[in-house]
Amino acid sequence: MIRHTLHRSSGLLLSTARREFATKTIFTAQALVKGGRGDGEVTSEDGNLKLTFGLPLAMGGPGKHTNPEQLFAAGYAACFQGAIGIAAKNNKVSVKSSSINSHVALVQDDKGKLTVSVKFDVQLDGVDKATAEKVIKDAHQICPYSNATRGNIDFKYNVLYPGLSSN
Repeated sequence: MIRHTLHRSSGLLLSTARREFATKTIFTAQALVKGGRGDGEVTSEDGNLKLTFGLPLAMGGPGKHTNPEQLFAAGYAACFQGAIGIAAKNNKVSVKSSSINSHVALVQDDKGKLTVSVKFDVQLDGVDKATAEKVIKDAHQICPYSNATRGNIDFKYNVLYPGLSSN
């Protein structure tokens, strides 16, 4: 199916076409957010998540509450961990354990546009360097967060080995 969308640009009416694929919804998360990053709160529909938002110290806030970048860092890394498990299985390897130190930065370009960048420091125990690289590369193709953000944000990863630190 191809969806056509009309939009205005410099006074002209333009049409863009986008191919849509059949999808099946597996799960829908729902959260109610009141307020914003400096003074808001979020509660999930099931009540398992209830947090207060606040500005971090680096943005002039008290640094006492969570912020959207921390939630994105946690959600993306947790999703990527699941993708690592699938990628390891697809490659017929056994990863004993894995960890991701997820860094999400709020960045601004030279025109003032805000976005995020992501860096993962990933450690896979029980596999050699080449296998770890392959599993992580494959996981990046599997992870729904990676698929949703690919081409829209800067994403980098470092493969860590026991006894080594990140770059």
